[in-house]
Amino acid sequence: MTTMRNQDQAALWNDASGKTWAEMQDVLDRMLAPFEPLLVDAAFPGEGKRVLDVGCGAGATTLAMAKRLGPRGHCLGVDISAPLIAAAEARAIAPAVFLRADAQTHEFTPHDFDAVISRFGVMFFDDPVAAFTNIRRAARPHASLTFVAWRSPAENSFFTLAARAAAPFVPLRAPDPDAPGQFAFADGARIRRILDASGWTSVDVRAVDVPTHIEEHDLIAYVTKLGPVGLALRDADETTRTRTTEALRAAYAPSLRDGAARFSAASWLVTARAS
Repeated sequence: MTTMRNQDQAALWNDASGKTWAEMQDVLDRMLAPFEPLLVDAAFPGEGKRVLDVGCGAGATTLAMAKRLGPRGHCLGVDISAPLIAAAEARAIAPAVFLRADAQTHEFTPHDFDAVISRFGVMFFDDPVAAFTNIRRAARPHASLTFVAWRSPAENSFFTLAARAAAPFVPLRAPDPDAPGQFAFADGARIRRILDASGWTSVDVRAVDVPTHIEEHDLIAYVTKLGPVGLALRDADETTRTRTTEALRAAYAPSLRDGAARFSAASWLVTARAS
C-alpha cells in the first residue's frame, strides 16, 4: 500500500518538474555520473543481496547497483514521480525493479533490504524523521544506509548562479533552508539529528567535492528548464525568456572550458546502520 504524504512534492514531481527531469535524463545522468561509483562502491552489500534506492529518479543508480548485485540480487528503485518511474522502467534491466511510491509512508516489507542508497533523493520529505524511520523499518538489522546530498548553496555556486543571474528578470522567492528541496540537507548537523531521531546508528557525515561538468551544448537547456529559474520561466513571455537566457549565457561563460561547463559539486557522503 502507498500513501502520498508529501503533497506539494508529489504535485511538483508528477507534473512539469518530473516531466522536465525525465526529458533531461541524459544530461542529468552525465552530470551526476561521477557520484555513481562513489555511492555504489560505498554501499555495495555483496552479490545476491537486496538494495533499496530511495528517490531513484530515472533509475541510473538503481541500474548501476543492480549490475553489481548480479542475477541473484534485487534492487528496488522508489520515486514519487510517475514520469521519472516511467523513464526508469523504459530502461530497466534485471534485477532492477521500479515502484512509484512515497518512501516516507509506503508500507515496505519489514526487514527486507541489506542496504539502502540514494543519490540526491532524500532531501524532499516534508517529515524527514518519519521518512527515515519508515525506511529503517524496511532495512534488516545492521543494514547500511548510504546517500549523497548537497552541501550549502554557498559551496555550490554553480547551481545558485542561475538564480542570481535571472533575478532581475523573473520573480524568485528566497528558499526556506529547512524546507524540502535541493539544499534541505546543507547542514550536516541536521542530517545527524534526523538520522539519530529515526533510529539509525553509527552515523557518519563526510564532505566530498566531486568534479563534474555539463556539456556546453546542454548548458542553456539545463539552466532554463530546471530548478527555480526553470519554474519561473515556464509562464514568462518571450521577451523575458530572451533577456534571462542572455543573462544566463553571460553568467556561465567563465565556467566553460574545452566544450563544457566544469565545476566541483560540494556534497555530503552519509553512512549509517539500521538498529
